[in-house]
Amino acid sequence: MEKDHKEQDSHDEKMVTVAIHTYEKAHILKSVLESEGITAVIHGIKMIQPVIPGNVRVRINESDLPRALLIIEKVDFSSQLDSDELKETKKEVLIPVDFSDYSLTACEFGFRLAQDLDCTVMLLHAFFTPFYPASVPFGDSFTLQATDKDIYKDVKAKTEKEMANLVKKIENEITSGSLPNVPYKTALVEGLPEEEIISYSKKMKPTAIVMGTRGRNAKDLDLIGSVTAEVMEGCRTPIFAIPEGTTLRGLSEMKNLVFLTNFQEREFKAFDIMMKFLKPYPLKIYLAHIAKKEDVWNEIKLSGIQKRFSELYPQLQTEYKLIDQNDGMEESLEKFVEQNKIDLISLSSSRRNIFARMFNPGIARRMLFHSDTPLLVIKGM
Repeated sequence: MEKDHKEQDSHDEKMVTVAIHTYEKAHILKSVLESEGITAVIHGIKMIQPVIPGNVRVRINESDLPRALLIIEKVDFSSQLDSDELKETKKEVLIPVDFSDYSLTACEFGFRLAQDLDCTVMLLHAFFTPFYPASVPFGDSFTLQATDKDIYKDVKAKTEKEMANLVKKIENEITSGSLPNVPYKTALVEGLPEEEIISYSKKMKPTAIVMGTRGRNAKDLDLIGSVTAEVMEGCRTPIFAIPEGTTLRGLSEMKNLVFLTNFQEREFKAFDIMMKFLKPYPLKIYLAHIAKKEDVWNEIKLSGIQKRFSELYPQLQTEYKLIDQNDGMEESLEKFVEQNKIDLISLSSSRRNIFARMFNPGIARRMLFHSDTPLLVIKGM
């Protein structure tokens, strides 16, 4: 959490920023918090670049933080997509794009996945501007000028141009045979990327989401990686995270996969979902558990899981492995990946509260910033 040491209320208590949203969504959150008896204030952040996501902060007294975070967990912002569009539910691969090289990597993988699954593709881009309707009464903390409407138009026009350029590249790739010719649409929405992707996923229920990331070259504050991490935490749709450094162009090129297990019941459902993506291809799947020290019960459990999967998928080549966590979870897994030439890391993930995400990030989130191996994250329940 970002602490605002300089800003204090009348009782000299520190205030903290609990969220950064669009103006409209910040007010929704403020109303929700105040309805629960938590005092909240809104402050505008002067925009340096109009495309930076989020420029309105919601701040509360530090003593209210634990209760506020529990409330925020339950807030579901509505999407800005057209209601007619939202009525449709179809087989679709959603590819969020930001027009970077990572987007192109995601498109390459996503179009091939769509061909495998007989799906269409939706290219979705969320953009943010500091313009709000003139009727909104701004306080002293807002520094928006009359020219902001022009900024909005400029950003929107720039975004439309970038999407057109991306479509041109994709059409060229399809024409040359580098990409499969699958039907696709594009959508531009205004808002924070992670919110809009999660909202779209909940309402349209795509078959899968494919997102590009920076992989091991990412910094802690990497925007692309953090958006992917938030989407992983916030929606039920299976997510393929494809790092820029990967050489994997599609599922058909995979030979070895590791499925991580903590012996949870939800993982059996996640495995079934994973196999719907992988069924056409002959590959070897390692069933792996990461532990700090050897435990005979872990090996017995892994052996039992392998036997069950072998009965369910007799054509599948499986092997179970205990990964020693002596070097740390990420390092141990990465060493296993390199030694066994793993093409995809797959795991089941449960929705965890914001405290868990802050103080004990899950393995999926940590591997986003640590590995050049594609990830498949599935909500098993």
